[in-house]
Amino acid sequence: MIRRWKSPLFAAPLLVLPLLAACSHEKPPPVDQAPRTPAEKTVVDTQLKALQKAKDVQKTVDQQAADQNKQIEDQGK
Repeated sequence: MIRRWKSPLFAAPLLVLPLLAACSHEKPPPVDQAPRTPAEKTVVDTQLKALQKAKDVQKTVDQQAADQNKQIEDQGK
């Protein structure tokens, strides 16, 4: 009795079929070049917003410290 499952001729089409399917000549559909909507923003955008907010807070703190140092110097005169 011949075992069909162990025959190399039986396995060959199963190995070649995925290769033929991968080599399709169809072109992919064109990608829309429309601008991103707010829903399509990336994680990086939120990180950049947080970084900018931190920089703005630091500027405020630095300005308040400079104002306070000026007031202290003015009182010492």
